[in-house]
Formats: sequence, structure tokens, C-alpha cells
Amino acid sequence: MTFEQMWRDLAPIGRSATSGGYFRQPWRSAEEELRAWFAEQAAARGLALETDAFGNQVAWWRPDPVPGRVATLGVLTGSHLDSVLDGGAYDGPLGVVSALAAIDLLRKRGAQPSRAVGVGVFREEEGSRFGLACLGSRLATGSVEWADVEGLRDRDGVALGDVTDAPDDGAGGILAEVGCFVELHVEQGRALVDLDRPVGLASGIWPHGRYRFDFTGRADHAGTTRMEDRADPMLTYAMTALAANKQARLGGARATFGRIDVAPNGTNAVPSRVTAWLDARAETAELLADLVAAVEKQSTERAGRDGTSVAVTAESVSRAISFSRDLTDQVGAGHDWPVLPTQAGHDAGILAGAGHPSAMLFVRNPTGVSHSPEEHAETADCLAGVEALADALTSLGV
Repeated sequence: MTFEQMWRDLAPIGRSATSGGYFRQPWRSAEEELRAWFAEQAAARGLALETDAFGNQVAWWRPDPVPGRVATLGVLTGSHLDSVLDGGAYDGPLGVVSALAAIDLLRKRGAQPSRAVGVGVFREEEGSRFGLACLGSRLATGSVEWADVEGLRDRDGVALGDVTDAPDDGAGGILAEVGCFVELHVEQGRALVDLDRPVGLASGIWPHGRYRFDFTGRADHAGTTRMEDRADPMLTYAMTALAANKQARLGGARATFGRIDVAPNGTNAVPSRVTAWLDARAETAELLADLVAAVEKQSTERAGRDGTSVAVTAESVSRAISFSRDLTDQVGAGHDWPVLPTQAGHDAGILAGAGHPSAMLFVRNPTGVSHSPEEHAETADCLAGVEALADALTSLGV
């Protein structure tokens, strides 16, 4: 099955008829359909599919056994199939489909692997349901413990432990054969567009985190309560969002309040509580800490003037990741692909942080837009990415 055929098969799954965006949240019907599709694709290629208790999947293309030859740890590629709410088609699935297509291309070239290659699908990469990004790869690598995440709840109050059993094979079980990881991903920016190049390599990932801001005030009547008598947490939140924007611009960083929850959430009531989640990213851990501290300081000062209070909780913080220079050089051997930093988090970053040498390939996104229905990649560039990944796997001895 060609890349184009596989892409057409995936296109309608989880797609909104109104926005054109995708809703592929873990343990919901669209994501389950995608996982079943992946299992079918693995079986059609004769790949050995492994699934851990959390639902991470790896489909292995293993070399024929040779008497006396010592097995070498394999190369893992792939990505994820879940999406953000109303997300784009390419973030995640492009890496999975390209990995399957790269195996097809290697076989067409007559390749006989001397080491195993696995196509991986990590679960809940986006954190769109249970709030912790790269949750599947964190559990697979032992970066988080099950006891620390089983109580995470989605927006409907459903706990992670209610939808899946505790992993029973131990951290690293599904990664026991993995020597290195190469993840292909749509670029989430415009660097390749500006360079007029279809494919690039990643140098590393900025440190980033998610921080919950709990603003507390006093519910009151929207009509009868004088403005000067209010303790309105929405005002404190609004100033905090503006402060985050200004601080990020001043420091060349990123700061986004993309989700809020309001109580009692009535049109004619002053809120009693506003909970907002800040996504913050910066070039170094020190700059990230300074950014969040500056936003919290301004928020606290404003709360004092508004008669409200604010509490900040770091829900997740990921350190800076520099991808293996040796592996990146090996993957890019014979090519002049540009090397770019990325501000987005990826499963490759989690594996790299856990000691699995990792590299990333990017495919050009002509819109520069991601986590949106406008996310895109031209078919010709996707096919260039498949060829690049096949070349990378060849350079790694597959």
C-alpha cells in the first residue's frame, strides 16, 4: 500500500465535519480505530506487533536469524496517532505512515536488515485528554511512575486508571530491543519554508512546561455589584495573560494561556474562580524559570489590587534536550539537510532524556501552522520525507 493510499485511509478518522480539524483523543473511538488500522498495516507487512499494558505499540521488522551472529539492538522509528483538540492531520500520523512507507521502500530496494527496525506508536503524546504530554513514552521509559499518573483526570472527571490497567511489564519492556530512535515529524514552524528545503534535521528541543494558575475571588451579581466592590478573578487572569505575552516577547520565549475553566461560568455572575493553564517555553531552563517567575510575580501583585488570590502549580516541566550529535550526523550522512532547533515537545525528547540516542527529521509545512486544521504538508514533501527516513535507516544498518 502506498503512502498516498494509507494517508487517504486515515483522512476521515476523527475529522470534524464543521472545522475540518481532528479529535483523536486517547481511549476514544477515533484513536482506537487508528490503533486498529496500525495493527492491520503491521500484519499486512508481516511485522511482529508488540503492545504494552499502557497501549504503546511497536511493529518489528526483524532480520532473519544467522547462526553465530550476535543480535544488535534495533532502530525504532514512528511517532503517535493522537491529536490535540481540533488539531491537524499531520502532527504524529505523518511519522507513523512515513515509517511504514519507508519499510516498503527499503524492501523495494531489496534491503535485508542486519538489525531490527521497529515502527512505534506512543499513546497520549499530546496530553490532550489527561494533561501530561508524552505520557506513553514517559511510562515506557520509566520517566514517570504509574502510581504518580493513574489518578490524572480528563475534563469529564474520568481517571487514567479507569481507562487502562496499571502497566505490568515494567518500564522499558517495550523498548528492550531499542538501540536508538529516529522520529519523522511535520515541522511546526516556517524554518524549512524560509530555507526552501523539504527536509531538515532537529538539533534539540527547548525546555518547556505546563503550569496551572488558580485564581480565586468572590461570586457576585453582575448587575447589582458595584465595580469597586468586586473581587473578580477574571480581571486577575486577564492581566496575567497579557503579562505572559509581554514577558515572552521581551525574552524571545513562548507563553500561551490556551485553556481556562471558570466557575460558576454564568453570564450574569462575577466568577468565584478561574483556573488557567500556561504553556511556557524558552531556550534554556534558566530563561524558562525566569519567565514563569516574572509572570507569577505580576499576577500576584495584580491579585493584591483585585482582592483575589492566585496559586501556581507546575503540572509538568521538561528539560532541554540536545539530540545525539553522532546519531544526527549518521542519519544525515550524504545529505545537506539543514539542522534546526524545535520549541515543540516530542517522544524523541523523552527517549533521548532516558538514555536512548535519538534524532528527528522534519518535513516542510508550507503554512507554518500546527495544532490547527491549517497544518499541512505537500505530498511531494511527504514522499521526500519517506525517502529521507529510508536513507536514514539504511545509514543505521537496517
